[in-house]
Amino acid sequence: MNIIGVLGGSGLYQLDQLDQIEELSIETPFGSPSDQLIKGVIDDQQVIFLARHGQGHKILPSEINYRANIYALKSLGVTTILSVGAVGSLNAKFAPGSFVLPDQFIDLAHGRTNTFFGAGVVAHPSMAHPTCPLIPPNILSATTGSSLQSAVTIHQGGTYLTIAGPHFSSLAESKLYRSWEADLIGMTAATEAKLAREAEICYQPISIVTDYDCWSQDEDIVSANSAVEVLMEKIPLTRELLVAAIKQLAGHRNCSCQSSLKNALVTDLSTISIVKREQLASILANYL
Repeated sequence: MNIIGVLGGSGLYQLDQLDQIEELSIETPFGSPSDQLIKGVIDDQQVIFLARHGQGHKILPSEINYRANIYALKSLGVTTILSVGAVGSLNAKFAPGSFVLPDQFIDLAHGRTNTFFGAGVVAHPSMAHPTCPLIPPNILSATTGSSLQSAVTIHQGGTYLTIAGPHFSSLAESKLYRSWEADLIGMTAATEAKLAREAEICYQPISIVTDYDCWSQDEDIVSANSAVEVLMEKIPLTRELLVAAIKQLAGHRNCSCQSSLKNALVTDLSTISIVKREQLASILANYL
């Protein structure tokens, strides 16, 4: 069964279309997730929703317990994650108000714990292609012929540069990132992508462009208020897009995401301590 997890970012703190709602308080071996997990269904498809920054947006990007969030979703059987978040555009073709489905990352969010491994277990998963290749075509297919097709602009592909935040870029940084041919800038996705890969969960950000960062001389410099203003205008469409995508993605997976650790584990599993086995029970269930 394909259970779909939704990580809601700035402005998306609930998914109104869920039926049969159940609120779950979960404690993981890595601590508490950002908030309660909301379990429900959309057209018989099981969905688990989690507000990344907590209700009321109380958690900085660098304060998020990413391991607990991904582990909690994994422990509930989630096999696919749609991760919604606001981003700045470093590419003129990705205009504010548009949606992007990035497929590459540059990770500058230093100082975060972005792995479940260590302390006796070594793994080196491939991040060459960090998102699930099957999700974007399904999202685009879900909008074809619907009212969403004319209401929203969706770009497939792009490089998402993740910074630690909470500050926005300096002008010099913004120009540097553009010279690297990064397309988007945000504060969360690369960390989630790495942990989702270790958890063998299909992962795809749905990035909502709110601004042009600070590189464009033709646009106002980004502020939190201006970004939130654009974002809030797009939240109703975001919910519609999520529902369409969830319906389209129902069913079994046929991608390699579900076996990401097959050739990544280096440690002899027979040497892993009981404590570590218990801690990684959900992550290594297919291998222990």
